[in-house]
Amino acid sequence: MAATAKLIMFNVDCSDPRQLAAFYGQVLNWPVTHSEEEYAMITDATTAIGFGRVPDYKPPAWPKDTDAKRYHLDLAVDDLSEAETNCLALGATVPDFQPGGQRWRVLLDPEGHPFCLCLTSQA
Repeated sequence: MAATAKLIMFNVDCSDPRQLAAFYGQVLNWPVTHSEEEYAMITDATTAIGFGRVPDYKPPAWPKDTDAKRYHLDLAVDDLSEAETNCLALGATVPDFQPGGQRWRVLLDPEGHPFCLCLTSQA
């Protein structure tokens, strides 16, 4: 069956679009192609991630299931420890709850969204 659509962009609610675009731009090595107070975007020339300001934004509380998780990204990496170190240096944090053991690591981006670093061999 042929695809009905093609993903061209994924948009993320946040309080600081510029900061989040810079963070994910560095994590993915994608350039920031648009950066304003209300909206920012990164792209690899095929797909884009947009970051839009939402008034009074509050991040989901990981791992509480009573708060709606707006999304999470799984990012393939060759070395979990190295990728975690790099993401922490860019402003990510490590939540206490880690369900993945040695297969993946959950981090929180600078706005509090959870994302997972997954070994390339597991992706």
